[in-house]
Amino acid sequence: MEFDPFADENWRVLLVDPVTEHIIRVWARRILEAESIETIAEAEITHRLLSEVPKLTMRESSSLAVDKSIYLRLPYPNRSGGFERAFMKAADRDGSVDAFCKLNEQKHLFTRLRYIKDDGLPAFYHPDFLVRCGENIYLVETKGQGMVNNPDVKRKKRAAVAWCDSINVLSAEQRGNAEWVYVLLGEDVFYQWRDKGASIRELLDYAKLRPADKRGLTSFAF
Repeated sequence: MEFDPFADENWRVLLVDPVTEHIIRVWARRILEAESIETIAEAEITHRLLSEVPKLTMRESSSLAVDKSIYLRLPYPNRSGGFERAFMKAADRDGSVDAFCKLNEQKHLFTRLRYIKDDGLPAFYHPDFLVRCGENIYLVETKGQGMVNNPDVKRKKRAAVAWCDSINVLSAEQRGNAEWVYVLLGEDVFYQWRDKGASIRELLDYAKLRPADKRGLTSFAF
């Protein structure tokens, strides 16, 4: 129904926290949809290189020496970083992986994606890894199994999927002759497939977003 805040002191309803939070969420999503209007024009492409960041600072005790990255060592969280360390170790010795990198949100600023949090406020999201396997580049987010269905994680997923889709509509030359794929990798799935002897590429192809998962996703602007 229509709402007139100036009638019968209806404005007082706007002071109730759940009402205010609801209005913020709705307006934030509507603004995002307005920004996502498709424009038909020639794309302006800017190529960025991870090597623009010549070195990363990290503790030796919470980092791993690797061969398939442009950096000699890659960091992982000091607390609860066992999953990321195990993934890096597996990727570095896997024949299906050509190269990979743990992204640094303070240094690799050009890899951040914009999304709207569950509370309706805008935020930036930094995926965990870039992994190249042949003609595919995987944008990988590693999550503990209990976090996979978190509302904000799902919103980050939508942003990352839209970002990959926007790259894949470009010509092959403009996107490095690669297909970009987003993967939300749960911890339990990783260990199950690793222990069965599966390759990283097989695992990422299994865990990548499937067509059925794209139903209901809306495009996000960046």
